[in-house]
Amino acid sequence: MVRQGTAVVRWLQRLGSGRPQRPGQQRPGQQRPGQRWAWAVGGIVVVGLGIRGLPLVMPVQPESLQQADRALTFLDRQGQPLGTLLSQSQERTLTVPLDQVSPRFINAIIAAEDQHFYQHRGVDWGAAVRATEQALKAGHIVSGASTLSMQLARLLSQAQNPDGDRALPQKLREVWLAWRLEAGLTKAEILEAYVNRLPMGGNLYGVEAAARFYFGVPAADLTWDQATVLAALPNDPNGLNPYSHAMALRQRQGYVLDRLVAEGDLDAVQADRIAAQLPTLQLRQSGGDRLQAPHFLFWLSGQLPPGVGATIATTIDPDLQTFVQAQVQQVTTALASHNVTHAAALVLDNGTGEVLAYVGSPDYWEGFQGRNDGVQALRQPGSALKPFLYQLAFDRGSLQPTSLLDDVPTHYPIPGSQLYSPMDYSGRFQGTVRVRLALANSLNLPAVRLLERVTVPVFLTRLQQLGFRHLTQSSDFYGLGLALGSGEVSLWELARAYMTLATGGQGRQMVTVPGVAVQPGALESMASLDRTTTYLLTDMLRDPYARAQAFGVESVLTLPFPAAVKTGTSSQFRDTWTVGYTQDYTVATWVGNFDGSAMVEVSGVTGAAPLWQRIMLKLHEHQEPEPFPLPDWPQVSVCAATGLSADDSRGTPCATMVLEYSRPQSPRSDAAPGSDAALSSVQPSAPGSGVCAPSSACGVDRPDSAPVRHIQFPAPGDRFFLITDQSNSGPSSGPSSGPSFGPMPSSGPSSSDAPIESHPPGSPPTPSQRIQFQLTATPPQPVSWFLNDHPLATQRQPDFFWDLAPGDWVLKVVAADWQEEVGFTVEALGEAAGTTLKRGFTLVETPEADGVSNPQEKPVP
Repeated sequence: MVRQGTAVVRWLQRLGSGRPQRPGQQRPGQQRPGQRWAWAVGGIVVVGLGIRGLPLVMPVQPESLQQADRALTFLDRQGQPLGTLLSQSQERTLTVPLDQVSPRFINAIIAAEDQHFYQHRGVDWGAAVRATEQALKAGHIVSGASTLSMQLARLLSQAQNPDGDRALPQKLREVWLAWRLEAGLTKAEILEAYVNRLPMGGNLYGVEAAARFYFGVPAADLTWDQATVLAALPNDPNGLNPYSHAMALRQRQGYVLDRLVAEGDLDAVQADRIAAQLPTLQLRQSGGDRLQAPHFLFWLSGQLPPGVGATIATTIDPDLQTFVQAQVQQVTTALASHNVTHAAALVLDNGTGEVLAYVGSPDYWEGFQGRNDGVQALRQPGSALKPFLYQLAFDRGSLQPTSLLDDVPTHYPIPGSQLYSPMDYSGRFQGTVRVRLALANSLNLPAVRLLERVTVPVFLTRLQQLGFRHLTQSSDFYGLGLALGSGEVSLWELARAYMTLATGGQGRQMVTVPGVAVQPGALESMASLDRTTTYLLTDMLRDPYARAQAFGVESVLTLPFPAAVKTGTSSQFRDTWTVGYTQDYTVATWVGNFDGSAMVEVSGVTGAAPLWQRIMLKLHEHQEPEPFPLPDWPQVSVCAATGLSADDSRGTPCATMVLEYSRPQSPRSDAAPGSDAALSSVQPSAPGSGVCAPSSACGVDRPDSAPVRHIQFPAPGDRFFLITDQSNSGPSSGPSSGPSFGPMPSSGPSSSDAPIESHPPGSPPTPSQRIQFQLTATPPQPVSWFLNDHPLATQRQPDFFWDLAPGDWVLKVVAADWQEEVGFTVEALGEAAGTTLKRGFTLVETPEADGVSNPQEKPVP
């Protein structure tokens, strides 16, 4: 090779020597221009020959082509096969030796893709010249020149190039690797590696997997019509799909048959007879080698720990899986006119945590989007997270079953953005509602207000403990919208969290392979919830009468047996969810579009709920579930409008009394000094002041023996009213019909009562301890709030939250034609030594001259 290169250089030197130079014209050692050009070309030739010879010392070894992923066979819970696929990837293949591939297919693929395969050494220069000439004449690329070796090089490198195999840099890489393949492998070894890696449509790779999938036969038994169809597929695996692009595939098969005739493998008569035959494809939803639960198998294969066997027994119930798959398809078909194309469902056994059915889309094999897994996809859950917020509030004592929540227009300023003004799905507001109704009817404003009380960081931490591991942003990122599903979660995570509710708060591992820890460590921090408050939440979610206003009593959510359920709808109708449970099973469903497009007037109850209902009825068609356990709290009769019991209503008539659970009030031990905060006031003595601050603030003297009223904080979240004595009050500075303090309905306490909504106490007060000042009616015009004459805000909304701070305060609300004010004192517990803390709302009266060492407590109505 070196001698040939030297001869070429000498020939080029003679060729470029030019005309003779006269003596004396050239200085000694100086080269003629022609000589420099000859040396340059010669150097290029030598380098090129060296590059061509370099693969001989860098060959690809046969061992490096062994497919590392071994095939895994999955079985259902009855021991029947679900399918076989590669582990750790979403590819389905079966590797076979070359002698187990039909010679018909080998001849067909060589004729179609590289008829000079046995003559070239990686690159077919004749084909390259022909492709170049065609491109120059046509002005665009007409045909490629990739050999089987170059195609194998591309498959091995898995190059992702927007111009495909016709981009020059990629072509050069393919040529280089093809030379190395030819240097280290025999033609048979190259061919074997190639036919086992051929893309055959969807996630099918290799002739063996394609033969079994499409025709139900091994590659060794392929007939001519089957072999030519499979040899046509690699040219465009998705565009020639046998099920959806049959005509295009037939045309490509005709090309393959023409090449076989040209190569002498078939005569024209045989080719015509084969072309007239239509190979029988297996039905898309059947076939002995058809994958069942494909989304589940592909997900599971990526979660298995190292060292598992080649045969994996799963928890999938085959009959239930088939039923759920059919229902997913039927629901999406029925909602197609509403722009619904996709759905997903997951079924869990509450007793064992086993996954019984897992459907990720209506049809895994229908195009690219069908391969998306709706069980694992991250989407906004809408109201489906609300139950965990309410349970957290119950758990922390921030909310009582008898509490009232306000569903009124509220606006929250967001720095650098517009006001956040949450709305209900109906577009209407219900005013003051009981907790049970707010949750069951999925009211948004009460949930946002509740999250404001609980705080976003606390709720976010609880969700993460429940297994929502994709909520990784900060609490500021999610904000109060987290109550309405501003974070993205998966159907898998929702089902797991709801199963915790179904089991009375017990965090449980989800099981997919008995005895094998899938996703190790994923649930190590799984929270266990309080059993009583979980039972309370379940009782609210199962109550069809509580949700009647939004859904009706006899809706798709109402089953002929006890079932707790919650729906969710994300913004712009992009996602609908329904998640619910009985004593035996948890079912989670999602309906939407993988591309994120909005559905047309489809909510959780009309989209995902019918699918949930069908699955639940199927699960319990032979045996109804047991009733849910009830909370071990007593039930009390309360007014439906106020949440007050008959004893607390102070004689106010109530149109409707209902039964509701009530947290038992038990005394608690005395707190250490400074551990709680107390709000105190004195008897009003200034006309029109309502409730007055101490004498120094009111400008009047108070006898030393006058009693001091210390108002102690009850359990966090309890609502109570600071009752004012109107007998000593003069005329109000505002009109008699003007707003005054107190968020109570018309049938509730006097409109002059001042509301205080308690928060977790502490000393000194922290920003999380806030009271809510609220008008009894929404003002017709903006009002200004002042505290000790310091302006707080000017707004139209009827309430204002204030962070507690020790001191004497006068709160004033001023409008155009009226004003109201109330005085109060906030002091840290410990400043009034000897005060005894007890559960509930108490009034402690103590003669100031004698101190407060022996207070006498009287319950305040």
